[in-house]
Amino acid sequence: MTHIQAVILDVDGTLVDSNDAHARAWVEALHSYGYDVEQQRIRQLIGMGGDNLLPEVASLDKDSEPGSQISKRRSEIFKSRYLSGVRPLPGARELIAHLHDDGLRLIVASSAKTDELEQLLDIAEVGELLPERISAEDAAHSKPDPDTIQVALDKLGLPASHAIMIGDTPYDLQAASKAGVKFIAFRSGGWSDSDLAGALAIYDTPADLLAHYDESPIARH
Repeated sequence: MTHIQAVILDVDGTLVDSNDAHARAWVEALHSYGYDVEQQRIRQLIGMGGDNLLPEVASLDKDSEPGSQISKRRSEIFKSRYLSGVRPLPGARELIAHLHDDGLRLIVASSAKTDELEQLLDIAEVGELLPERISAEDAAHSKPDPDTIQVALDKLGLPASHAIMIGDTPYDLQAASKAGVKFIAFRSGGWSDSDLAGALAIYDTPADLLAHYDESPIARH
């Protein structure tokens, strides 16, 4: 088996419990511009960036005038109303510290905007352990497109076979698969095991992976 040298990490739903908050922020932002979309519909798309979500729910390009306004409003709502209520998932810091101490290179690949990403990493108390970060601004397209994963690999200077990704949504899985990167899933984002089929392993939370680390695909490789 190929030796794993690096772990590519999602953040929302993977290190912090933020997926519901993001869904509510999108619903409110869309509603303020006359687009009434059920929260459950939005919730099923969390994990995508706005470039993929807005065409799905409102047939809008994110760079169009209404698309950019809605995206900006969503960010304002998320940061002002919901960010303070976001909490780290169990074992988030402990897992990242363990991966770091195990000699693995770590890099974040997120569909979040840079300013939100920094705050979310601070909430998870892992900011100083994850200085290498790919955000929405660093890639042409967000998940489920593979761009963020490929940019992460390029920054690491590693082939896909030497990395593994940890995430919580089918969009993370699809992006990793398209980039040729192996994938570990967490249920903490609210998806079922069938939704995450194709992952090498599925764990409840960061703490669950840490508790079974020695038998995990990371340790085995």
